[in-house]
Amino acid sequence: MKLGEKLYELRKEKNLSQEEVANILNVSRQTVSKWETGGTTPDFDKIVPLCNLYGITTDELLTGNKKEQTPHEFKREIQKKKAFMYSISVSLYILSVVFVIIFGNIKNLEILGICLFLITIAIATGIIIYTSMVYDNKETKKIKIKTKENNLYKTIDETLALLTLIIYMFISFLTMAWHITWIMWIIYALIMQIIKLVFNLKGNAVDEE
Repeated sequence: MKLGEKLYELRKEKNLSQEEVANILNVSRQTVSKWETGGTTPDFDKIVPLCNLYGITTDELLTGNKKEQTPHEFKREIQKKKAFMYSISVSLYILSVVFVIIFGNIKNLEILGICLFLITIAIATGIIIYTSMVYDNKETKKIKIKTKENNLYKTIDETLALLTLIIYMFISFLTMAWHITWIMWIIYALIMQIIKLVFNLKGNAVDEE
């Protein structure tokens, strides 16, 4: 691909007009047009600003060789996306508690509070399950660092943690026995240790990263 065609495609990808590019680079619109039609090539002092504007390296612009994303960069990108999705889920879990607190103190609206609580919990849980399935699958395909046993262990862990959270919050708000229901998390931890022991005894050491 010629340099002019490359500049044209990059500008279109950024949804910029020739006038906007010209203003950013402090050149005329006609100059940008000549670059893209192949009439002239950008001066050396405009190459770096062009690359910064379009988010590419000088090597990508001049040779067309796109830099491959390293496994570490890909993994970090996936982790950022997962963190964003999980933060939404946590916010929904908090919101579900707010529903119970608000409507639980209003006569004849207790049922509504419980319904909103369960719906919000279901949505938050669905987001977590979807995120785990989609992004863990992408990460596993791109970076061959997780075994099937690790994925199975992680799925069991996340599912059991979600179930424990749902049961814990539901029973706690229903009975208001917070001083007792927290024991569920100890039971959850013990169960996961037993499951981990089973995996290790089978010779499949699990990675809890």
